[in-house]
Order: sequence, then C-alpha cells, then structure tokens
Amino acid sequence: MRPFPLMLFAAGLGTRMGGLTADRPKPLIPVAGKALIDHALDLTTSPAVGSKVVNLHYLGNQIADHLRGQNVALSWENDRILDTGGGLRQALPLLGAGPVMTLNTDAVWLGPNPLDLLAQAWDGAEMDALLMVTPPDRAHGTHSRGDFLRDADGRITRARGADGVIYLGAQILRTDLLADISDPVFSLNVLWDRLIATRRAYAITYPGQWCDVGHPAGIALAERVLSKGAP
Repeated sequence: MRPFPLMLFAAGLGTRMGGLTADRPKPLIPVAGKALIDHALDLTTSPAVGSKVVNLHYLGNQIADHLRGQNVALSWENDRILDTGGGLRQALPLLGAGPVMTLNTDAVWLGPNPLDLLAQAWDGAEMDALLMVTPPDRAHGTHSRGDFLRDADGRITRARGADGVIYLGAQILRTDLLADISDPVFSLNVLWDRLIATRRAYAITYPGQWCDVGHPAGIALAERVLSKGAP
C-alpha cells in the first residue's frame, strides 16, 4: 500500500454550532475528552497516509497552536474561505502530485480505519474518485436520506430525492482535474458531478458507525456512539 497525501478540512465557520464556536473553531470542540480534529488525526496514523495538510481560516491561529509539533502543514485561507474544492486546490503545492485523500474534521468513526479501507479499494485505472459512504441507518447525527446511489460495481450517481447512501467526509480524489474549474471558491460537488458524468466516481460502504458533529446535539450523540457503538 503506497501512502496518499491527506487534506483535513478545518477552515469552516462552524455556524451550526451556535455559541460553541463564538470563541473557538469547531475542530477544537471536545468530544469524549478529545478535540474533534484529534479524533480525525487519530485516523492518520494509518500506513495509507503520507504527508498531512490542514486548511485554516476561522480562528485558525488556535488550530495552528494546537497542531504545533505534529508534522502537519498549514494551508491558510486568509482572505476568504475557499470551500472544499477551492481549499483543496490551494493546498496542492503542499500535498504534491497524484491522488490525495481528504477527511472532514467534524465527525467521529467507530470501526475499521476508513482511510485504510479507501487505500485498499483504490483502483487508479478505473477511478478518479472513491468516496466513503454508508446507509442512513449507520449514520448518526444527520437526517439526510442519502447523497448518492451506488450500483453493483460501486459507481455512484446523485440520489436526487431517492433513498441512497450518505457521504461520510472521507475520500480519495484525483486532483489534476481541479485545474479545469475556473471559480476560485467552489465545492467538491462540482468536481464530483463531472466525474459522475464520466462514470469514474465510485464509493465503498463503511462497515462501522459514524456520527456527524456539525451541531451541538451531535456532541452527546457522538459520545454515546463511541461508548456504546450506537445511540
């Protein structure tokens, strides 16, 4: 298994957290006695992970101080938040060439390391994107009916109102395709739609439990998931 460079997304305003993010960024909110970003970093001890980059904007100095000495490069979005696609593209000089992993920092996982599973399933000859997904009954803290439909070969299409699988914020993605998008600020959804059209976007299903911690109620829910395996 060759290691992939990893991008951790940590630049958001955390507005869904309300007053909890008035004086600290969402990645530093504690869950089960540990900052959210540290739960994410625990996954990066995988041999599937090479260099690590975190993007920063809102109260980014707090995150930078927290990460000091942890061998994580920082990609600053000083003027404005660039969203997931723009943020990843700006960080490419730090990440290097080739496919990269990305990981959101506002969730907790219970089960096998999702980064290991992605690396094991990646087939660069067939795939430009490989997303980690799960059925709604194994995703906690979200009311989504699903983001994608997944066929028998693992290819994805948009769910568009149908019950589907939920994207969990972890993936492997070819980054050279980002150069074809002209907007400086854009979501990775723009790239996914292009890859879906070329039938080179795939997903695998996470066999464990996952909990979104994007809102205050998600904190206690995530702590129950981690302690009991389910809410």
